[in-house]
Amino acid sequence: MPRNPGITDEIIIGMYKSEMSFKEMVSIIGLSDRAIRNVLYKHGITMNREQFSGQPRINKVNEDFFKVWTHEMAWVLGLLVTDGHIHNKYHSIYFSQKDERILQLIAHFMAADYVLTAFGRTKTTPTIIINSKEIKKDLELIGITAKKSLTVPFPTVPEEYLASFVRGVIDGDGWVGSEGYQMNVTSGSLNFAEGLLEVFQSWNLKSDITEINTQNGNVIYRIWVRGKLELQKLSEIIYKKVNSEDFHIYKRVYMTQHSVVPYLIEDDRKIPMWKIVDGKIVRTPNSTRISFRTNISKSLLDSLKALADQHNAHVNHLIENGLKNLLSQTDINLNKIIKPSDRVQYKTTYDKQILNELKVAAKHHRVYMNDLIEHSVKFIELIDIKRSLTGK
Repeated sequence: MPRNPGITDEIIIGMYKSEMSFKEMVSIIGLSDRAIRNVLYKHGITMNREQFSGQPRINKVNEDFFKVWTHEMAWVLGLLVTDGHIHNKYHSIYFSQKDERILQLIAHFMAADYVLTAFGRTKTTPTIIINSKEIKKDLELIGITAKKSLTVPFPTVPEEYLASFVRGVIDGDGWVGSEGYQMNVTSGSLNFAEGLLEVFQSWNLKSDITEINTQNGNVIYRIWVRGKLELQKLSEIIYKKVNSEDFHIYKRVYMTQHSVVPYLIEDDRKIPMWKIVDGKIVRTPNSTRISFRTNISKSLLDSLKALADQHNAHVNHLIENGLKNLLSQTDINLNKIIKPSDRVQYKTTYDKQILNELKVAAKHHRVYMNDLIEHSVKFIELIDIKRSLTGK
């Protein structure tokens, strides 16, 4: 008999290691107990007699976790809504995260065995599976069901726990610019996007929604908060009730860097993206610079070259400084009609993160990237250039 669609060897191993009985596994997987044993033999998994005899599994998860609102529950729910998966047929929920520390926290909060298994076609993203009919039922009562990506509602969250839920949403499917000027959350559900926007607006944050049409005809929504003061306010709200660990470290570092009391910690990843120098974030050289070519006003370039020579700097130092300051603005107003007539091709290297943020801003404002590059010259702060070059 064939196994049910979507059931990989790794999922079978995960079910077995969670101490599910063979009887339960047969009904979920679709294979006979002999075929399941063959899968486990193939991977060198040692089996115990209790599971083979069909005795009920030892409960290794707090099945009441989603019955009572806590800050930990709200955070995990936010992660599940944005970046988790609920199986359509079986009583299983999945959490996938590149940062394995987040998965360990989820297992800890839910009092679940930490059984890591690969998931998906590429099998590269760490994933944990939690099997519980009761938990799946409780999630349905909250409004979170299988096949939720395009229809999930914004759940009714008690006010006391709303900030923790939003932190989980941002940790699950949010993006924070490394400069601390922009943040967005991606969702395929208009209902959810509008609910999140309403929350941001209730917190008096300047926010908006943009739309992207995908190749398969669906619409992806991005809910934005823009401006370093706005991200500072957001960080003060969502990190107020954290314990020592329940957040993505890099997102908190980026979001709070302009705060009076920023969250500063060394990046201990194999390829660090920043280091802390004199109480400030300094991105490391391997945080990547990439080459980009566009057309820019020749007269503007000539003036930038003269200014760079005067201050012993490079033209791209000046441009990046102007772009950083421009992107920190909540509103960007520029003339979309009048274009320079003396544009020439200009190629240089830019910080990858700044260039990515520039692409997003250009699309949002419906202008070209070179329009924003030329406009950014008005926002160059020479005192910042001097400080970056001299360290004073």
